[in-house]
Amino acid sequence: MTPQELRAKKEGDLAKMLLEEREHLRDLTFRLSGAQLKNSHELSVTKKKIARILTILNERRKQAA
Repeated sequence: MTPQELRAKKEGDLAKMLLEEREHLRDLTFRLSGAQLKNSHELSVTKKKIARILTILNERRKQAA
């Protein structure tokens, strides 16, 4: 999902997406430690999604203040 698409979403939707991505990252980490994860690149992709969402949420909080 591009940053433009994320900026179009409401803050509540972004918070929900953030929780889902963090759960997904936790699941990937557990699968990696158990040697069940075949595509380790998915970890970095998920981390970048989380960073994008956090960046947009922080931008909005700074604009509101």
